[in-house]
Amino acid sequence: MRRADRLFQIVQYLRGGRLLTAHVLAERLEVSERTIYRDIADLIGSGVPIDGEAGVGYLMREGYDLPPLMFNTQEITALVAGARMLRAWGGASMALAAEEALAKIEAVLPDDARKEAENVQIFAPNPFWFTDEERAQIDRIEAAVNTRMKLEMLYETADGTRSTRVVRPLGLWFWGRVWTLVGWCELRNDFRMFRLDRILHLTEGAPFETERGKTMADFYRIEKCKPSP
Repeated sequence: MRRADRLFQIVQYLRGGRLLTAHVLAERLEVSERTIYRDIADLIGSGVPIDGEAGVGYLMREGYDLPPLMFNTQEITALVAGARMLRAWGGASMALAAEEALAKIEAVLPDDARKEAENVQIFAPNPFWFTDEERAQIDRIEAAVNTRMKLEMLYETADGTRSTRVVRPLGLWFWGRVWTLVGWCELRNDFRMFRLDRILHLTEGAPFETERGKTMADFYRIEKCKPSP
């Protein structure tokens, strides 16, 4: 465990207001008591309001907010790249949230880490064919997933066959260029995946309750059991 992570964990353990000894903290973090004493001293020196003493125990006064988390280079790269991709390929609300997330990430990073974030050379240019209507559709479907609202839609398959479906939306999958909706299709009485670019018309329907056998976890379990091609 990195020292920064260990310091964070010590603060987490002490936030509950319980008195914990260095021995208990050392066992939980798998380090020596001497290491815990040194870490506690450093935390107190940095302004964390920890009370107590060796041999008695430590606790943290209420009302203390944790400082922003630190990220290593790989974590910064993953966060920045992921946010950029979602900003380019997500719905309008997703894109805005990704933009705000990037700003917040940069705001809490120290100067050297902020420079690393600015230097991430992974980009996702906005696709010129990705329209505002398609972005709005992603937001509508995402909202239906989150609020458990059925979707009534006119759907066209690859061969041009059209059908009206009532679907319980469970999740959205992105395949690099195409978004698909995973849902329980009431017409087929089974799980189905629908390409968003083949949904010709879409309206929100009635709310639905989570039902055993018709959840995303059930879908994953079925997919996992399918033989490999």
